[in-house]
Amino acid sequence: MSAQDRLTDGLYGLGWSTVKKLPEPAAVRLGRTIADLAWKQRGKGVRRLESNYARVVPGASPERLAELSRAGMRSYLRYWMESFRLPAWSKARIRDGFDVKDLHYLTEGLAAGKGVVLALPHLANWDLAGAWVTTTLGIPFTTVAERLKPETLYDRFVAYREGLGMEVLPHSGGTAFGTLARRLREGGLVCLVADRDLSASGVEVDFFGDTARMPAGPALLAQQTGALLLPVTLWYDDSPVMRGRVHPPVEVPEPGTRAEKTSVMTQALADAFATGIADHPEDWHMLQRLWLADLDPAKGST
Repeated sequence: MSAQDRLTDGLYGLGWSTVKKLPEPAAVRLGRTIADLAWKQRGKGVRRLESNYARVVPGASPERLAELSRAGMRSYLRYWMESFRLPAWSKARIRDGFDVKDLHYLTEGLAAGKGVVLALPHLANWDLAGAWVTTTLGIPFTTVAERLKPETLYDRFVAYREGLGMEVLPHSGGTAFGTLARRLREGGLVCLVADRDLSASGVEVDFFGDTARMPAGPALLAQQTGALLLPVTLWYDDSPVMRGRVHPPVEVPEPGTRAEKTSVMTQALADAFATGIADHPEDWHMLQRLWLADLDPAKGST
């Protein structure tokens, strides 16, 4: 392991071991302080966040984009402070920390025994939403995690999420899709973060007026298993409670090839994600390139 990898792993380890012991007000202040310092330094992630916000809020002035990126970094650090502390939260704290609208789409879908796929963008704190599902609703679910480097860091994330009651599968290796399909055919729940895909199998979608690529997995799983596909968006307000909404089901189109159906369904997911992101852009933690024109400037913007 390189020195950089050891440092990265050590910093995350320090977060989970130390931040979770802080009183909540102290953790909030620490997160805001780190966020503001990072924002002032205007590193690559902050600049990319601001560039992405420029697509979400077209016509925003430089001053408005700066305000959004500062709020975005504070939201991002709130996510990390909460995530470091989640393993120490009581069931009551988790229950009271999340309020979700239109939950009936999820509960009715599971009651029907068809299985449910929840698809989310990188909004607010998806780990808290997952912990709420496993503890407050008492519903286990399966998810997929990207293999991080160093491997010890990936192991930390898997242990963290498994400790919250999730079954975690590695994204690489080729077996995740089959396992997810089995869980759904058994009437289970699958949760996937699904607003960014850089693989060759991603589906091109129109997203805030330009082309991006999102994963095909949620739509394919719904087609192959008959599971319900539900978009979910999350956001923060000025309270300690995170808010969320379960959107209406994305239906499988009747006509068309599998690829055509997947394209239509993934676009519907993108549209639902865009609704939530447009309402709360500062809670979208997208510090990477997303649109194809940004990934390959030669393609230009359409």
